[in-house]
Amino acid sequence: MGKFQIKKGCSSAESKTFRFPETLNSKLEKLAKENSISLNNLVVQCLEFALENIENEEQ
Repeated sequence: MGKFQIKKGCSSAESKTFRFPETLNSKLEKLAKENSISLNNLVVQCLEFALENIENEEQ
């Protein structure tokens, strides 16, 4: 599995609403602020990384 790296910039997006536990939300907000990116951008990157690195059940 590759290592997660936070990137600057973003692409076009569609609006959705998600609810996160308070502790997770706090961690994400802190990480986004430390890297000078939006919370949305960080969450998208985290989800893309997870989907690209998810283990296939057949392997």
